[in-house]
Amino acid sequence: MNTHRFARQMLPAAIVAVLMSGTVCAQDSSATSTPTTSKAAQAARPQTAKTLDQVVVTGSASTGGVRQIDASYAITTLSADDIKDVAPSSTADLLKAVPSVWVEASGGQTGANVYVRGFPGAGDARFVTTELDGSPLYGSSGLSFMSTPDLFRLDDSIKRVEVLRGGPSPIFASGQPGATVNFIQKDGTDTPDGAGTLRATVGTEGFRRFDAYWGGEIAKDWYFAGGGFAREGDGVHDAQFQVNRGGQLEAILTRKFDNDNGSISFSARHTHDNDAFFTSSPMVSINGKLHRLDQFDPSSDTLLGNDLRHVSIETTPGNPPGTVNRDVAGGRGMNLSVFGSKFDWKFGDGWSVSNRANFVGGDVPTTALFNGSNPPQTISSYINDAVTRANGDPAVVAAGGMASGGSAVYTHGGQAVDPNQLVLETGLWTVQKHIRSFTDEVRVNKEIFDGNTLTAGAYFASYGTRDQWFLGNNVLTTLQNNARLIDVTLNNGAMVSHNGFSGPATYAFAEAWSGRNVAGYLSDEWVIGPWRLDAGVRLENQRANGRSENNSVVDLDGNPLTLYNNGASVLNGSYKDFHQSSTHASWTAGANYSFTPHTSAFVRINSGQLFPMFDDIQGGTPQIQTVKQYELGFKTENKYYSAYLTAFYNRFSDLPYQAFVQGPNGLVNVTLAGTTSAKGLEFEGALHPTENFELQLIGDYTNAHYDRYGDYSNNQVERQPRLQFRVTPSYFIPTSWGMARVYATYTHVGQRYGDLANQQILPSYYTIDVGAEMAMGDHWDLRLNGSNITNKLALTEGNNRVLSGTSTSNVIYGRSIFGRSWMLSALYSF
Repeated sequence: MNTHRFARQMLPAAIVAVLMSGTVCAQDSSATSTPTTSKAAQAARPQTAKTLDQVVVTGSASTGGVRQIDASYAITTLSADDIKDVAPSSTADLLKAVPSVWVEASGGQTGANVYVRGFPGAGDARFVTTELDGSPLYGSSGLSFMSTPDLFRLDDSIKRVEVLRGGPSPIFASGQPGATVNFIQKDGTDTPDGAGTLRATVGTEGFRRFDAYWGGEIAKDWYFAGGGFAREGDGVHDAQFQVNRGGQLEAILTRKFDNDNGSISFSARHTHDNDAFFTSSPMVSINGKLHRLDQFDPSSDTLLGNDLRHVSIETTPGNPPGTVNRDVAGGRGMNLSVFGSKFDWKFGDGWSVSNRANFVGGDVPTTALFNGSNPPQTISSYINDAVTRANGDPAVVAAGGMASGGSAVYTHGGQAVDPNQLVLETGLWTVQKHIRSFTDEVRVNKEIFDGNTLTAGAYFASYGTRDQWFLGNNVLTTLQNNARLIDVTLNNGAMVSHNGFSGPATYAFAEAWSGRNVAGYLSDEWVIGPWRLDAGVRLENQRANGRSENNSVVDLDGNPLTLYNNGASVLNGSYKDFHQSSTHASWTAGANYSFTPHTSAFVRINSGQLFPMFDDIQGGTPQIQTVKQYELGFKTENKYYSAYLTAFYNRFSDLPYQAFVQGPNGLVNVTLAGTTSAKGLEFEGALHPTENFELQLIGDYTNAHYDRYGDYSNNQVERQPRLQFRVTPSYFIPTSWGMARVYATYTHVGQRYGDLANQQILPSYYTIDVGAEMAMGDHWDLRLNGSNITNKLALTEGNNRVLSGTSTSNVIYGRSIFGRSWMLSALYSF
């Protein structure tokens, strides 16, 4: 019996049975018992408190923060319980619960592409800065094959998450004009007597995870908090090996000053996590409807498997050529340490000072399959094409004569391949990346007079990277779950593929960079009756210095009959140096008007910028990207409802585009530049018609276009939907032993385009997620989450190896959302 499948079938049945038995028990005892009000039950009750009274610190000039109802900008907060409800598959996937943020999180734990408010881009998360306790985790907006959400893993040490879009963000910290995602840690000061949790989680395909946390006072005015997690699992895609394995440890030590005048804290976090990375796979698209190709299910199947796990990639000339060894199970992982500090001090007469600093260092490598552009074909057809190519190559004909046919065998096993077996070529890319980053921000606040506070700040960042890339490296495999490698030999002695490799690296690259940013800013906030006004300006300079190694095209072993390593890109020992320095000013102004203590409106304008990252400079697009944003917001709530609406308009100048696309002779680095604009409405709301029922709605409508972008002008910005929303009803069931809750989320994602030319249509889709929670007594909390329970086949992205959508016989490449999965966790509080 397949125990994993049995567990998947029994998991939902078991939790439903438990819920039903608890409800029956409550009914039977209702005549003699009164429902308890345990801590766990209280935590699970519907929240009718004024959520907009939440104090937020991200985007606020003062370290003390500002109430959300009073903030003149759009910011979403997610508590620790909210995170558990969302049940994100990764750190980036959590952001699907934030309006106007679009996340392509179907690559696994890392490698998600994140977009905000129609800000355009070709991937990663260029306009998203990830912070820990207010400190950016990297001094730049990101790097190729690395986005800042990749540098963080969620666990039970997180108190809440604040996600700021636009607003005053171009002024503070790293000056990110898009979205700032600030993870705020528990530090033990909220639980001075000491409190902790232990949580065990099991899930689909052998997933197992254990989390632990404790925080409290350890000496007078000294507090400690720490914890971590360990996990392993095969994942939704069964790769024949564990695709997620690793863990994390963190600790934070805090000293509170007398008379609540401030505090100082030091934190450390280390993460060693390996996560297989999934990219696009082939499927059939007919009239906008997706279908599986030859029984390959992209939502649960994967080409990855034992055949492909341990590989040797030829990288340097020789007989035999030099190689590097890689483990595909490592995927897009990390081995990273983060050290941080926080300091806040009030020293009288309206003066206060704060400082946020951190150091990040470690490795964030990538080893993964990346799709090509040619559709699958039968192995007999593949051999015929190989014969044609070989006979058209004079060097091959001179060495072995004309070919008239060939044979195909499995690399491991040596059996002949069925002539009708579908096969495809996929690139096995490897990127080694070592990063470092130090950031420090200091702010000084002075209350000039009653209601007016002036803030002066300075920001410093020093960061760098050392990279080595080998892209291309095509492998020839069967089209099936856990694909098998194939070796093809022609009857003139030509070897088309060897050890499964049908091509060498077509883009060898190495670089080393260092960057430094220095910024100063002023901000003034003035409260006049119901008005809260603020304005700020920032001046920043970036310097970047780098060196990249050039490459040459060679035949690795000098033998024209070994077709699989002819035309290889190799590092040649010559270098190119880069030096760049840019200075730019950003500014913002906003106003919030409070009609009542629970209703307000705001208006905001800002002008922000994004300095070029290292790969922009090396790729030939070193210009600063500038964006102006206009916002108009309205917030209101009472006992029965809450509503948070923000209309926005933004316009980009000097927007670069960079992507590796498939050319006739391998990968081509394509760069463009132009302007774009977007307008839209984001919405967050909740209804509480009864004490035990809640209905939440979040989403946005965004209309984003390329304005002056060459042949792509007036097209819709690629990859981002115009309309997306999530509707989540929740029902609470009081019982004699605590509280039960059931909830579900319906998510709609509108049609998108996977390419600049708007030819690659990504159909709209919906998913349904479900959950159930039981809070029992003072200590226990059980939770079940089911994701995509209808097992919907849908795409988050298309084929990124082409600039315009192409299809042969209705076959397309796309990255599917994950198939149906379940997670069951038990949490013990003490």
